[in-house]
Amino acid sequence: MPAAQRPAYFVYRERVGYRLLRRIMDVAVALLALLLLAPVLAAAIAAIALDDGAPVLFRQRRVGRFERTFTIYKLRTMRRESCGDAYTARAGGDARVTRVGRWLRKLSIDEIPQLFNVLRGEMSLVGPRPEMPFIVARYQPWQHVRHLARPGITCIWQTRCRSTIPLERPEATALDLEYMRRASLLTDGVLLAQTLSAVLTARGAY
Repeated sequence: MPAAQRPAYFVYRERVGYRLLRRIMDVAVALLALLLLAPVLAAAIAAIALDDGAPVLFRQRRVGRFERTFTIYKLRTMRRESCGDAYTARAGGDARVTRVGRWLRKLSIDEIPQLFNVLRGEMSLVGPRPEMPFIVARYQPWQHVRHLARPGITCIWQTRCRSTIPLERPEATALDLEYMRRASLLTDGVLLAQTLSAVLTARGAY
């Protein structure tokens, strides 16, 4: 990204009231979603086990707020022998993705376990998507600003261009900084609504 197009550095501070209300919203929505989606999650787990056996969960280290690493949880969509791959499949047609996995990705059902990351305080419902350590190690200095915010399940990149712009690209980081500049409960609500619409229509799925 040319220097003239790079977002300027800025100081990111979450207001105490916003941080508290956001945490309450995160926990309440995550608990409600897990309750409502329990049958879907159970069916998906059974489908994975029948199609490709155990394990049904995919665990991977990601970089969170203040660049602290944590374990992210997803339903496994890749073949068992591919689970150790450093790079997660992000493109359609990847041979590592199972038959069931393609449907789980298309409907974003594989993301449901991240609600447990939200309950643990490692993630938020809305925020920059957490990346893998080896990708963060290649960041340009200005891109590290995104780690001042708690990572999220969804973000502007997720709703606009996740199937066209790789998350590690500077353009995706610029969208994260755009979100951080105007972070509010209203912004979070709008992004959650856009995410729900994208999930229901399978828009941008890969």
